[in-house]
Amino acid sequence: MNSVVLSEDDYAAASTEAALGYIDDVLSGRQVVGELVRLAVGRHLVDLRRAKKGWTYRFDVERALRVFRFFSYLTHWKGEWVGQQFILAPWQAFILWCVFGWVRLDGARRFRIAYVQIGRKNGKTAIAAGVGLYLFAADGEGGAEVYSVATKRDQARISHQDAVRMRRGNLELSSRIQAFKDNLAIDASGSKFEPLGANVNTMDGLNVHGGIVDELHRHKNRDVWDVIEYGMGARRQPLMFAITTAGDNAESMCYEWRELAEKMLRAVFDYDVLFAFIAEPDKTDEDGDPKTWVKGNPNLGISVKPETLQEDYAKAREMPSAWANFRRYRLDRWVLGGEDAWMNMHTWAECPHDTVALEGRECYGGLDLASTQDVAACVLYFEPETPGAIAHALCWFFLPEENLAERARHYRVPLAAWAEQGYLTLTPGNVIDYAFIRDCINQAASKYVIKEIGYDDWNATQIVVELSQDGLTMVPLQQTVKTFNAPMHQLEDLVTAKQLNHAGNPVLRWMVSNVVTVSDPSGRIKPVKNKGKRAYKIDGLVALAMGVALALIHEEGVQVIALPEDYTVSLA
Repeated sequence: MNSVVLSEDDYAAASTEAALGYIDDVLSGRQVVGELVRLAVGRHLVDLRRAKKGWTYRFDVERALRVFRFFSYLTHWKGEWVGQQFILAPWQAFILWCVFGWVRLDGARRFRIAYVQIGRKNGKTAIAAGVGLYLFAADGEGGAEVYSVATKRDQARISHQDAVRMRRGNLELSSRIQAFKDNLAIDASGSKFEPLGANVNTMDGLNVHGGIVDELHRHKNRDVWDVIEYGMGARRQPLMFAITTAGDNAESMCYEWRELAEKMLRAVFDYDVLFAFIAEPDKTDEDGDPKTWVKGNPNLGISVKPETLQEDYAKAREMPSAWANFRRYRLDRWVLGGEDAWMNMHTWAECPHDTVALEGRECYGGLDLASTQDVAACVLYFEPETPGAIAHALCWFFLPEENLAERARHYRVPLAAWAEQGYLTLTPGNVIDYAFIRDCINQAASKYVIKEIGYDDWNATQIVVELSQDGLTMVPLQQTVKTFNAPMHQLEDLVTAKQLNHAGNPVLRWMVSNVVTVSDPSGRIKPVKNKGKRAYKIDGLVALAMGVALALIHEEGVQVIALPEDYTVSLA
């Protein structure tokens, strides 16, 4: 650590060099990082290219430099560098560079939420305290209300005290900022920075400019988060800055955000106001390989000592009870019981997704009706016309229009935008009007040769009878590994070979990304939602797999499932 105190401008120049150097080192491979950090860096560069073409956002270097200049006033308050200037590590500089440099065309900050996940002792609390102080004291916001947020106020006080000590370590900050119990204040601007927990007497009437959330994985529900987020509605450029280490609860809000952030980084869908930095090992990395430990510990060799990690690893290997904690806290791996996503979404994105004329082609369909109050899916699957040719999937999705905003919030996907773009059909009322689905399928049948449509035999409804009366062959399919094993592997092979044209449908992409598989003792698989992902849907993939299953059944020499002789729906 450099004991020389850098001036504002020198500090800003050094931090800029650190941020840009980190970008180059990550992309060149000189800096070992996990895939999600590499994607975060790549997203920044893609966005810079988009900005040059007149995008909704632009990068303002001066806004990033302003934050760096402010950080030049901050000092360490504990450990071996106590009293010394807080010099940003390259990964910290990159985070600040992005979060504060990106703005809307009107000059307001682009990012409203930042999700930062790294292992313990990597300096995340220090950077969060600095961000809180900046939002409170230097962001140019009159009457700024900034809160250090935790499930209990005592916990919120801990991270708030870090900011108090940073203020105390600098004469200029101390002269400008008044310190009281549980409160930092600036009279001139009417701004305040306070700790906030769910157990305070009241949280009504907040007008939040900044929320600093430490260890998000400890939040058992959304109560405090929602209060802060809703309290930001009147602000022009608020920021929720959440830092955390990996957790162990797939049903937690933190895991929801982590999954949402990963999908955004993998371009499953756009979420332009979310910044994400997820420093964790890749799924294929061995936990015992020291060369990969830096992926979850970007401060390895600085605040995280390699010898300490080695000692913790040795202890964890000898004490099974300590193994999960080592993986979570030291490697920054979520410990969830081993469920992993079925599809590599990078590979999915590389598949063809152009519009192709398929009129007159034979196909097989799948219909997943699920609940009348939830998403329904119909997918047509067109087999490759020749070996090695492209297969095609055409999708239709249906959802009741009532409470759409609430559903979008629950799913954390842009349902309204998908409906506007034609990927999602909204039916009147609070339940799906099956007449829309029937009409859609009949229109498709007038364009394509639909040989058969598979459906869940447990969920047969009147629409199945009606479609049969319309002349379509409806096939009940049990939702078992016997039904799904072969089509799931067929889809894997098609995607791996880049031979599935999914038309770039964002609803299908979202659903495919939610799928994990379960297997029977013989290894046969079927698609399911991951534990704790009740808010996520997989109906489109299920419908597609049913269409593939029917196609395989009728392929010469291919046995997928045993069907009774009269397997079409009865009209009796």
